[in-house]
Amino acid sequence: MKIALLGYGKMGKTIERIALERGHEIVLKIDAPQDYDITQAEVAIEFSTPQSAFANISKALTAGVPTVAGTTGWLDKYSEAEALCKAHNTAFLYASNFSIGVNIFFELNKTLAQLMHNHPEYSVSIEEIHHTQKLDAPSGTAITLAEEIMACSDKTGWELGEATEGKIPITAKRIDNVPGTHIITYKSAVDTLEIKHTAHSREGFALGAVLAAEWIIGKKGVFSMKEVLFSK
Repeated sequence: MKIALLGYGKMGKTIERIALERGHEIVLKIDAPQDYDITQAEVAIEFSTPQSAFANISKALTAGVPTVAGTTGWLDKYSEAEALCKAHNTAFLYASNFSIGVNIFFELNKTLAQLMHNHPEYSVSIEEIHHTQKLDAPSGTAITLAEEIMACSDKTGWELGEATEGKIPITAKRIDNVPGTHIITYKSAVDTLEIKHTAHSREGFALGAVLAAEWIIGKKGVFSMKEVLFSK
């Protein structure tokens, strides 16, 4: 598989190492906004910055290159990416988190939210902790978790920090060398219930991105990690 890496920071370098270990070839590495030819690639993996992400995704999809995107903070243009994917008859997969463990955590979060729906005495909150180089807050993973809770409850949105009535409060912390931790807490006057995912390194995120790139080859349409990990 010939891969274009659109974004060559720490995550891009980890993806490169894992892809090479799995027998793939890196044909393009982009680390800053520039003109480049992506047509030689069979698939693009996009992990750049919120400012560069949509331009990279747009270029790849317009060239008909299946694209796996993991950059967060650009989703105001997500519908445009979907439209480009369909217009150019290719494939697109965005995930706020590619970790297998986190995607299982998403499913646990949805199940717990459904169970807690009829127990308004519990207040829900989200905490996320990441390394100091992370450019967006809250994390895309925390937003996904909040949206899943909202779909199963009467919550109407989320807010960073203290939340107003009907919103889910998200606390975002930035600490050196923390790959990513997410905690969902339900608290009442009598007890507290928590579920937590802690990443130990970038390896899980990078492996998931490579697995998604392997899976998307030959497909057409817009997909998610749920289909990569749980479809038969």
